Amino acid sequence: MNILEKILETKRAEMAAARASRSFDDLLARARRVKRPVVSFSRALACSPTGIIAEFKRRSPSKGCIKKDADVRGIVRGYSENGAAALSVLTDRDYFGGSLEDLRAAREMTEIPLLRKDFIIDPYQICEARVAGADVILLIAAALTPEQCGSLAAVARSLGLEVLLEVHDESALGHINEFVDVVGINNRDLKTFATDTEISRRLGRLLPAGLPRISESGLSSPDTVTELRAEGFNGFLMGENFMKENDPATALSEFIKKIKL
Repeated sequence: MNILEKILETKRAEMAAARASRSFDDLLARARRVKRPVVSFSRALACSPTGIIAEFKRRSPSKGCIKKDADVRGIVRGYSENGAAALSVLTDRDYFGGSLEDLRAAREMTEIPLLRKDFIIDPYQICEARVAGADVILLIAAALTPEQCGSLAAVARSLGLEVLLEVHDESALGHINEFVDVVGINNRDLKTFATDTEISRRLGRLLPAGLPRISESGLSSPDTVTELRAEGFNGFLMGENFMKENDPATALSEFIKKIKL
């Protein structure tokens, strides 16, 4: 069993427990009552001079502990004040040390778009995301069939949320559907967790014209960001590169200064 399969097995157990604790219909009704307007993730990337999506995460399966006692409020505030176009918050508990509480706390600290980054396999999680303050959800093609992806994306759209579809290879391009707002090309193989930014370059050429696209994982060089922007990328999701530093917000600011605009 590879890492992705282990995570999905855990996620299915989580969802069974969550549904037993609180009914989906009750949570859906609450999500539909949320009044806060969704902040457009895709428009924020289009308007940003850098497109940096700064990520908050405490650990990962590939790197282990990154910043165990990280203060979500302080880091999110710092990211917002230092040029992030949008923010990504890991909410997976067992493998990334996150929670929905992190997402709620982040929402209190910023008005820029928030991505709930998790392994979403159930409409229940999309309702949770809306209630907790997310503006966009992540759907991972490698974890879903095209039909599942379409169904979950439709639920997100019905709640006003945008959808970031993550792909890793050519076979995942068939998951793109009418409810997808942005495609993210993950440079990390979710089975081995190895990274290669050439994946973004290769798949970026195959995406439909006009569809916003971002590059994810393995980004550590301002020059790489500059090159990918020239190839039509709108955004760059970066977490470990900033989170491993003593002051993630300052690391973000210094990184942005080195991007050739």
